[in-house]
Amino acid sequence: MYYIGVDLGGTSIKVGIVSEKGDIIAKTSSTTPVEKGFEGVAAKIKELINKVMVESKIDKENIAAIGIGIPGACSKEGFVYFATNLFWKDVALGEKLQVLTGLKVYVENDATVAAVAEYIKGVTKGKKNSIFLTLGTGLGGGFIINHEIYSGSHGIGTEIGHVVIGENFYDCNCGNNGCFETFVSATAIIKYCKKLLAEEKDKGLIYNRINGNLDNLNAKIIFDCAKEGDHLALKVVDRMVHYLAIGLANLINLFDPDIIAIGGGVAEAGDVFLKKLKAEVKKYIYVKCMNVTEIALATLKNDAGMIGSGMYAKLNLEKE
Repeated sequence: MYYIGVDLGGTSIKVGIVSEKGDIIAKTSSTTPVEKGFEGVAAKIKELINKVMVESKIDKENIAAIGIGIPGACSKEGFVYFATNLFWKDVALGEKLQVLTGLKVYVENDATVAAVAEYIKGVTKGKKNSIFLTLGTGLGGGFIINHEIYSGSHGIGTEIGHVVIGENFYDCNCGNNGCFETFVSATAIIKYCKKLLAEEKDKGLIYNRINGNLDNLNAKIIFDCAKEGDHLALKVVDRMVHYLAIGLANLINLFDPDIIAIGGGVAEAGDVFLKKLKAEVKKYIYVKCMNVTEIALATLKNDAGMIGSGMYAKLNLEKE
């Protein structure tokens, strides 16, 4: 049997047919029609599912279930409490897609399903306790505890991005100040870099790269300049590493995981900060003589959402 894995984001929808072992047999994608609302997005997901089934020549009878990773919080039954980037609140995604497709549907947070993918086929494979962080526009987290997916009693746990770890110069979109993601996400890195560019006379290499236009600034430019030794870029990266280390140390002190995997767009520049991050984490862990948690970069990248969603459906179907 096969499983359909749907990676639903605010900008794109990726749909793949996934084997029992977590291999992608076929995949397709499209931009997310956010402007068409919940009904329009649900219809687009159905359209992409039909398309990938036709292209792979796999019939509906050979599809066991559908798994969906969403950028928000939801119940185990697929009721989405909120998905900010989709402008959704209180929508029954699981029920809707079950009616549209005639297949069993399982819905979970996108970082959680990515954690499942890494656990089954990636860098955390087979580890008893693992944590997956995705550093992108925000910061998401997924937990595997005692070989089981953990998302809390109501499906709204593991919101690592909104753990408060300090005071910041701007508020988080959630309304709080000092959320983890406001220090370490791509958005956070760009905001801090813009602040330095406004304050410091020596604007360094970054200012030249963006031709003096702050609208051209992105995280990749910052990391590229850091690789070249630019003082301002290094200041931005060092601050990010400092707060990321505090957050990771807190997770290690709380959960004592075997491994923490870091994925998402920011992790693409892991070679710039990973060694420094590991050294910094050692400063903050409680039991300093037992630095046993591995910190590594995730390996599945853009396929993690599809693989994880498909495997999430498989794991849940097997429990029923």
